[in-house]
Amino acid sequence: MNILINRRRFMQASSAIAVGALAAPAVSASAQARGELRVLTYGGQLGKIVIDAYAKPFEAETGITVIPVTQDFELAQLELMQKTNSISIDVGPMGSGAALQADKKGYLEKIDYSLFRKEDVEGLLPTVKQDFGVGFFFYSLNLVYNTKKYPADKPRPSNWAEFWDVQKFPGVRYMVSGQYGNEGPWEEALLADGVSPDKLYPMDMDRIFASLDKIKPHVRKWWTSGSEIQQVMLSGSGDLMQAYDGRAAHSIAQGAALEMSRSQAKLTCDYWVIPKNAANAQNAQKFVEFVSRAENQANFAKLYPEGPTNKNAFKLLTEEIGLTLPSHPSNVQKAILLNGPWYSEVGSDGLSNMQQLVQRWSEWVLR
Repeated sequence: MNILINRRRFMQASSAIAVGALAAPAVSASAQARGELRVLTYGGQLGKIVIDAYAKPFEAETGITVIPVTQDFELAQLELMQKTNSISIDVGPMGSGAALQADKKGYLEKIDYSLFRKEDVEGLLPTVKQDFGVGFFFYSLNLVYNTKKYPADKPRPSNWAEFWDVQKFPGVRYMVSGQYGNEGPWEEALLADGVSPDKLYPMDMDRIFASLDKIKPHVRKWWTSGSEIQQVMLSGSGDLMQAYDGRAAHSIAQGAALEMSRSQAKLTCDYWVIPKNAANAQNAQKFVEFVSRAENQANFAKLYPEGPTNKNAFKLLTEEIGLTLPSHPSNVQKAILLNGPWYSEVGSDGLSNMQQLVQRWSEWVLR
């Protein structure tokens, strides 16, 4: 598949987006009667795929006019909408940590699962069927290595302890930045330090940064966007990398000399959420049901190589395609499921674990 994937930031509040929300026109109270629906779709190529795979087919089936809003959906934007009573969208995808925080603040409508077909409700994996939202798709952060640096006749790294082993596996390394809090190399650092996958949470922040101290001198750059790490992979300048599975798959399809390990991949998902007091909430509920159907998720997976949240979608995909997706049962068994609730837990200082990680990272990375 030749797919350009524009990975988005999905949990860190963005002041730029928040300011943009002020300029966004609120949906009028009569919009529901006109049969409209404002769907936030993400930006870039991913936004276009959401429109083609979900928005257009939903409009064709229901007659509801879909107005796509091609940008990301951050907590700061939603918070501003609620405080100004200017709800400019009806439904959109949001990262798990941000969605949990939004739910605690009362910013989200509850999903009406009575609209769902029985087989789709039963097909949704337990972690994605929440009161505040329904899982959009699974994706993961994976270990990726250069096959020219590590050819088949030599040892190849397959887990994070080996990524940290600079004697056995020398080479140029790239890892994701921790500046956004949730996507930092936290779990990877603990796994490299010998923590068992089933003992990761609650995470020991002191141990995380002690482990990162060991690898820091060997990391050429802490990347901050999917496009950045994809450029590295396509250029061949990296030997060992932490990268989004979709970006890596695309780079490999483009001819990059890379292989991706599914072992200890960090698996997470975004959620479709409906802002509280959205003008078209009823239509939004219909849309959430539509995008949760197995056949629609299968169609989406054919266009964008990320994992369905409805396990029945795999029955409609070839095994060849299914095995390339992070939520295929064989890949899930090897993965680490990111614990969204832990990231949103608030401590005695009033900061969430995600916010604490951001603070510690900003100090640590400058040392």
